[in-house]
Amino acid sequence: MKYLIVGLGNIGEEYKNTRHNIGFTVLDAMALASGASFADKRYGAICQVKHKGRTFILLKPSTYMNLSGFAVDYWLKKEKVGIQNLLVIVDDLALPTGIIRMRPKGSDGGHNGLAHINTILGSHDYARIRFGIGNSFRKGAQRDYVLSSWTSEEKKYIEDRVSVVVEMIKSFGTAGLELTMTSFNKKGNSMAPGANTADPLQ
Repeated sequence: MKYLIVGLGNIGEEYKNTRHNIGFTVLDAMALASGASFADKRYGAICQVKHKGRTFILLKPSTYMNLSGFAVDYWLKKEKVGIQNLLVIVDDLALPTGIIRMRPKGSDGGHNGLAHINTILGSHDYARIRFGIGNSFRKGAQRDYVLSSWTSEEKKYIEDRVSVVVEMIKSFGTAGLELTMTSFNKKGNSMAPGANTADPLQ
């Protein structure tokens, strides 16, 4: 059984470890923990991670965020992965920093990467994990905020939250979407900063 796991972000050193690149950060952590390494391929960097008989194809698109759909569409077709086995990890301004929400489908929520994927696939019926990056920026400063690095205080728990997402990815392949949402959407956030904040996506 194969799964395409897409972490959204922008290529280039200037974007590394920024809020907007949390998708890349998650996949880097999963690959490192599994002893896998990425190779530059068409439309993105690719590696494979094996876990309990499942093959997770990790994709970091090289198309830049606004054109992510081209990479997703290409690798779904090349690897013959059904959309039900697609999972996208994306940053979310609507959630407090460190809060994680898994969803079976949904709108783009104003995220350019998801918007392009929805357009190219002609569907929004695919699983996604939204990783909260907060919204503590002044009016008109959204772009600078999402492209900024984590504060020293935030770094203390972001690594832990990334580890939770890696476990969610594995669970998605082994236990399935519904059980993973049940297990992690509440329990996985119980110790996170802002955990008592109402979920605007529910």
